Amino acid sequence: MPNRLAHETSPYLLQHADNPVDWWPWSAEAFEEARRRDVPVLLSVGYSSCHWCHVMAHESFEDDTTAALVNDHFVAVKVDREERPDVDAVYMEAVQAATGQGGWPMTVFLTPDAAPFYFGTYFPPEPRHGMPSFPEVLEGVKDAWAGRREEVAEVADRIVKDLAGRSLAYGGDGVPGEKELAQALLALTREYDATRGGFGGAPKFPPSMALEFLLRHHARTESEGALQMAADTCEAMARGGIYDQLGGGFARYAVDRAWVVPHFEKMLYDNALLCRVYAHLWKATGSDLARRVALETADFLVRELRTPEGGFASALDADSDDGTGRHVEGAYYVWTPEQLAEVLGAEDAALAAAHYGVTEDGTFEHGSSVLQLPQQAGPADAGRIASIAARLLAAREERERPGRDDKIVAAWNGLAIAALSETGALFDRPDLIERATEAADLLVRVHMDETARLTRTSKDGRAGTNAGVLEDYADVAEGFLALAAVTGEGAWLEFAGFLLDLVLDRFTAEGGALYDTAHDAETLIRRPQDPTDNATPSGWTAAAGALLSYAAHTGSEAHRAAAEGALGVVKALGPRAPRFIGWGLAVAEALLDGPREIAVVGDPADPAFQELRRTALAATPPGAVLATGAPGGEEFPLLKDRPLVAGAPAAYVCRHFTCDAPVTDPAELRRKL
Repeated sequence: MPNRLAHETSPYLLQHADNPVDWWPWSAEAFEEARRRDVPVLLSVGYSSCHWCHVMAHESFEDDTTAALVNDHFVAVKVDREERPDVDAVYMEAVQAATGQGGWPMTVFLTPDAAPFYFGTYFPPEPRHGMPSFPEVLEGVKDAWAGRREEVAEVADRIVKDLAGRSLAYGGDGVPGEKELAQALLALTREYDATRGGFGGAPKFPPSMALEFLLRHHARTESEGALQMAADTCEAMARGGIYDQLGGGFARYAVDRAWVVPHFEKMLYDNALLCRVYAHLWKATGSDLARRVALETADFLVRELRTPEGGFASALDADSDDGTGRHVEGAYYVWTPEQLAEVLGAEDAALAAAHYGVTEDGTFEHGSSVLQLPQQAGPADAGRIASIAARLLAAREERERPGRDDKIVAAWNGLAIAALSETGALFDRPDLIERATEAADLLVRVHMDETARLTRTSKDGRAGTNAGVLEDYADVAEGFLALAAVTGEGAWLEFAGFLLDLVLDRFTAEGGALYDTAHDAETLIRRPQDPTDNATPSGWTAAAGALLSYAAHTGSEAHRAAAEGALGVVKALGPRAPRFIGWGLAVAEALLDGPREIAVVGDPADPAFQELRRTALAATPPGAVLATGAPGGEEFPLLKDRPLVAGAPAAYVCRHFTCDAPVTDPAELRRKL
């Protein structure tokens, strides 16, 4: 019989709706029930494409004996971390403080007042590698609650006080300048893997936000070292197994240093961020590889993540049926020489194996290989390789597909809107701009109320119940600003302004700091506040970027001051930990460059106008903003008092609303930029 999760919209929660565990969603009622029964709360946090979440669910939460132990002695609460990043952040901070590490599934035991007192991540069904079994943990916590309640209360009280007492030192006064950005570049250089690209060792994550910083730093300073690190990392990833050589799109991370074997889940946010990085790399270098990967990743987003409502689903699972009824990680993506021969015949299979690095021993498990592009030179017969790729992709389509998490997350759709808008504009793909516009329409219709407050998620066109957090407001504003630039439709600038006004009103603290939740959000044991960029830009740095762009468009001092205040944390963290504040560093580059304000005026149907607009879109100055339209147009403040020049379309390049003389020649505009 289904439990209380059967009425939720989260695919992750729905995966647990038929568990024998009597799950509750995160709610005041769950904690009231724990008080009534005088039992602790078992909080389990995960997400739908998390491999070890599925493993623990199968081993423990689907087991009747374990479920009976949970149901008899605990109130069990299940949380989708993607729906409730605030709940996840608060308790993950406690887990990391107590154990020195974190991850998902996250397993935390709480008092009925939501104070944590025992922590872990994955627990096996029997003792393993020095880890206690999950039933042992449950028995231990049950006994402590029954026999050592004062000790439990003391631990919980100490943890809550410790969390509440943590405050951020975010650099005091001042914004990051030349010195801090040069120090950040030097620190990145020290961590750079010159042999394989990327930073640090295994597991290796695509450093999309650090790459944006490197590209912007090169654009501002002409640093060849910054460009080389970005270009070489992008090439290594695109040739590695982390990139889907048949269908496009990137996996979450590589388990090795050389990008060979991925953790196969594919996330919307990774692919949106990387699509944009490769488009920006093309702007800097004209690289064919960058153009190909940007477009293939954009096409992957549309083909495999777009939902019937026009938004973009959150993720594809790592696991799928391997043809024998077993769910195995990577089964959809890997190949053996025998499988190649079945599809291609012996001769083409030999060429495919050489081209994609498929070996007899395999590069993955059980003799299978992840497809790569190990050779540097292009194939001898491009047409034959294209035919091979098409046949392999068609054969792969016959395999059971990985599961898809269909919920729409506002923030990640904002990132996708920005990526598709810019990629579509740069490579003359109006269909991608249309898909971005449809996703933006969905966010306005379903996620935004009449006061511009955002809902975090939706599914099947129905809004969820969780309030948007800072990253939702910031990333959606970022997407709307990008869409405004490529469509010339000022309504998107206006919508971005509504969202950013709410950031100023409801998410700000003293001295430029930002909170992840609104002033009137649900009260947790601590109000979450994290400026570091991890898998996505933090809400803090994303807000700084969107505020800065909006100020450049409108001249708003309030928005620029808020952006500068938020960047104080980059001054403090950038030189010390640049890998974890990459987007903040990229925004700081835009601030140092101005950012430039570009206005292109003329008749949008005029080829001369279109050429100026195309030149402006392809420009590389960090964070430059673009307004296009008829002279004196009301939709963009940057078009005001910008006339044609001798009747011809013209481009104006300004900084801090001080402008150079207008130009009518695209080559001259290119030189100015």
